[in-house]
Order: sequence, then C-alpha cells, then structure tokens
Amino acid sequence: MFAVIKTGGKQYRVAANDLLKIEKVEGQVGDIVEIGHVLAHGEGENVTFGAPFVDGASVTAEVVEQGKNRTVIAFKKRRRQNSRRKIGHRQLLTTVRIAEILLDGAKPTKKAAAKTEAKAAPKTEAKAEAAPKKEAKASETAAPLFKAPKGEPDDLTVIKGIGPVAAGQLNEQGITTFAQIAKLSDKDVAKIDEHMPFSTDQITDWREQAKELAKK
Repeated sequence: MFAVIKTGGKQYRVAANDLLKIEKVEGQVGDIVEIGHVLAHGEGENVTFGAPFVDGASVTAEVVEQGKNRTVIAFKKRRRQNSRRKIGHRQLLTTVRIAEILLDGAKPTKKAAAKTEAKAAPKTEAKAEAAPKKEAKASETAAPLFKAPKGEPDDLTVIKGIGPVAAGQLNEQGITTFAQIAKLSDKDVAKIDEHMPFSTDQITDWREQAKELAKK
C-alpha cells in the first residue's frame, strides 16, 4: 500500500518503512508522530483520491533524526548604489521512517507499543538516566563557545549583516570585539556555523570586515 501525503508545503509518495527527509516536525528521536495530510492512497491499480484530503486516513512515522539542510545563500546587489545584502538560510529537517498508513480512522498501533514499553521500564532507572542527561544539557547551554576578552565590547552592529539580535547572540557566546572576529580561525568559523544560526559565508564576510575595523 502507498499513500500521497502533504507536509511542509510539499507532497510525497510514501509506503511503509520508507525513509525520507521533511521539514521539521516536533518530536524526539524514536517518537511516533503523525505527519501531513493524506491526498490519496491505494494498492496496485486501486487508488482512492481525497477532496482534497481522504477522510479518516493518516500516516504515522518514527522520528529518526533532527538536523539541518545545507546553507542557501541569497545575495542582492544594487548596481552603482554601493549596496549589497547577503542572507544565509539553513532549513530545519526531520528524517522519518514511515511506520503505518491508517485508514477509516484507525488508531496507530506502534505508538501504543512504544508507550507500553516505556511504562514497563523501572521508574528508578528512568530517573537515574534522566538526571545525567539534564545536567549535560544544562552544562552545554551554560557554557559559551568562546571566552570573551577583557575590556569594553565593540558595537558589532557596525559590521554589515550583523543586526541587534545577531550581535546579542554573538555576545552571549563570548564574541564581543572586532579584533576577536578578525582572528577567528577556519575551525572557529566551523564551530559557530555548527552551533549558531549563521552560515560559514556570513561569518567569513564578517571576519573580513572586522579586520578593517580592528585597524581603526
């Protein structure tokens, strides 16, 4: 059996155990989630079409991974106006494995099985495992990526492409001066690209501007 679903503004033809990447859906790895709307379903030559969606039909999937797509750069330059604008975007993606195609309002069976297994586990073990995870997440959140230099911070919004929000995010991660941005290594740029919503091309452009500003 196959189904045609719509999610994130796109349509996909799916069958049980298919692995695909879609726009981000909320859920932890291992969760069973319901995705999209079913536009059609069928088996062989017998196909049922919705108007626009099939009543009582749904598709469930297991969350395999939460990640990001490659960076897309949008660059705009006005001729003879000394004006340019560069914006990077990384779409959040979720990798899912199709679990079931349900018809006539049927309830997902794999979701119930997952809950049953979770309840069967001893509560003491679950609490013991949860505590280190919470501590690890707290430490990761609290620790900035870089150590801020001593002295007065620079106004990072002077750099083209860095607004007040981006400047605040950089300051939170210990990046506060032009000289510090100018000295970022390629490894540092990759670290920022991985942990912050800025692309490698954006950071490299900021680094070149910061080199000139640091000389003043």
